[in-house]
Amino acid sequence: MHTSRYTAMLGSAAVALSLLTACGAPATSGQDRGATSGAVPETPSKPVVLNVLDVAGNLQLTQGMIDEFVKQNPKVISRVTYSNAPAPDLVGKIKAQQGAGRVDIGLVLTGVDGMAAGVEQGLWEQLLPEHTDRLTNMKEYQEPAAKMQNLAKDHGVTVTYYPSGPLLEYLPGKVAKAPKTAQELLDYAKAHPGKVEYARPANSGPGRTFLMGLPYILGDKDPKDPVNGWEKTWAYLGELNKYVSTYPSGTTQTMKDLANGTADIIVTTTGWDINPRVLGTVPKEAKVGALEGFHWVTDAHYAVIPKGASSDQQSAVLKLIQFMLTKEQQSKAYDDGYFYPGPAVKGVDLSMAPQKSQDAIKKFGRPEYDALIADNPKEVPLDAKSVVEAFDRWDREIGGAKK
Repeated sequence: MHTSRYTAMLGSAAVALSLLTACGAPATSGQDRGATSGAVPETPSKPVVLNVLDVAGNLQLTQGMIDEFVKQNPKVISRVTYSNAPAPDLVGKIKAQQGAGRVDIGLVLTGVDGMAAGVEQGLWEQLLPEHTDRLTNMKEYQEPAAKMQNLAKDHGVTVTYYPSGPLLEYLPGKVAKAPKTAQELLDYAKAHPGKVEYARPANSGPGRTFLMGLPYILGDKDPKDPVNGWEKTWAYLGELNKYVSTYPSGTTQTMKDLANGTADIIVTTTGWDINPRVLGTVPKEAKVGALEGFHWVTDAHYAVIPKGASSDQQSAVLKLIQFMLTKEQQSKAYDDGYFYPGPAVKGVDLSMAPQKSQDAIKKFGRPEYDALIADNPKEVPLDAKSVVEAFDRWDREIGGAKK
């Protein structure tokens, strides 16, 4: 499985907090002063070379959109270069360029943590409301994608979205009766020690959604407050911990453990269910289920523009983002199910996607996902500060000794 494709899912919010508390806002260069929002032309004065940095695995979903824009608009973008970096390196990389007064990255594709860390550090251009008239396709967001957009605080634009999890995954040949409630999952773990598994939340999207989703399932006092509102969740995780042998450092290992029989039941998300079966990491016959009282914990990827990008670069990126949010281009976000469904805007169904995506989803998708997505509440994830508090307590009190 492509590890880089899952950077956003695997990113540690603990790292994000360390980025938030790093040194102050970047130095303002002459280039930065000349690239204020009010100075951004409607169209670049000449075609730009756009350097795109992806720290979220997002290009798996959007590179086809970007390449198509360049093909159709050679007078806006002459060519694109793509690079990838681990999410924890994002802030340092951007700050170094800004401090030197030479920002050559025109577009960053990032998950929630990198986006939020950059907002806190003052690294991103504020795109809204200044450029609302250039980003009119944002009006077409699905409601949960619009809620994820609120996390960007006007400094980024949601380009892909998925409901994420938490879900349970199992092989029907191993598990005769899948748990339907949190208590049944605990009972299964007690009766089958070492056979229920989830990865360390700070390093795993499914682990993270399980941690953030349990307060809803258990009816905790305040699902948004892991310090004072998760009494039932911490008690439950502590009890479950008695029957968990190890917490893998990443989600891929849990998939392998499910496939080789080390684990009977693992925690998953829509994308981590579909894509590993497309890739052959997990057998096609694997099943999924949701626990009673389940709420989705949503996820998204964002497009942000670093401060210091030239006015022409900003102009080009604004046109590109508007193009990426058209229904035709959003249909490419179905990919091979890795961020399922993927589109952030309304009215983009699978029949609009490339044939390769249609074939993959028809073969490995889940008919039950339509109802699960439609019929269950969708919650935005915890903010960066609360996520770090939750991860820290989990590491100290739950799984630190077994990871």
